[in-house]
Amino acid sequence: MQLTILGSGSSVFHPQRAAAAFWLQTENGSVLLDCSADAPHRMAQEGLDWANLDAIWISHLHLDHCGGLAPLLFGMKHAPQTQSRQKPLRILGCAGTKKLLAAIDDAHDYKLFELPFPLELTEISPDAAPPPREILNGLRATTVSTPHRPESLAIRLADAHGTTVVYSSDTGFSAAVARFARQADLFLLECSFYRNKPIQSHLELADAMRMSAMAEPRKVVLTHLYPEWDGIDLEAEARKLWPGETIAAHDGLRIEI
Repeated sequence: MQLTILGSGSSVFHPQRAAAAFWLQTENGSVLLDCSADAPHRMAQEGLDWANLDAIWISHLHLDHCGGLAPLLFGMKHAPQTQSRQKPLRILGCAGTKKLLAAIDDAHDYKLFELPFPLELTEISPDAAPPPREILNGLRATTVSTPHRPESLAIRLADAHGTTVVYSSDTGFSAAVARFARQADLFLLECSFYRNKPIQSHLELADAMRMSAMAEPRKVVLTHLYPEWDGIDLEAEARKLWPGETIAAHDGLRIEI
């Protein structure tokens, strides 16, 4: 697998950090993990094959994570690159994903659900632990609720070789999410704040490193970075709290897993 960081930032506009979006390339296809408003153009900037994107994951309904989904579907509906596409686009999303798209669709009759190719949309309730499902052929997905919004979910992806990626998306401190990420090959973990976080539904560095110590992944990538991180050596600060490999996300970073 290869992970491309499309957006390592947050809802606060930043000249070097787009909002949340991550492209995961596997041997059987591609998955977009969250789709901020910046995501469609960032895929093009990185030279990724967006016209043949296989699947999209939406973790929750804050717009810095899902605000680009409707524009992406609108663009793919009309783009010359997708007119001969036949394979389906799968969307696996939190509760409310379809309602959000329908509201935008109704506002201007965009016909977002009528694409030149099949669209498959499945929602996952946060109220129960659903069984693993294939988001792509040979790529199994499991989810767990996170303490952020009622619909918020983390996702764990495992391929046929046993390689695993866990994406927390937005979360407050959670031992359950740390257990969910246990011994993942890569733990893509939010780390919104350096210290003295203003709200409990996000992480500061000490929270993120405590969860990393509990999870014991092969490597951690810290993302969803607010501007207060500017000028701080995140990786050096992380090493003071946990000895494992910690990588500070930045837009355009590509990581082999």
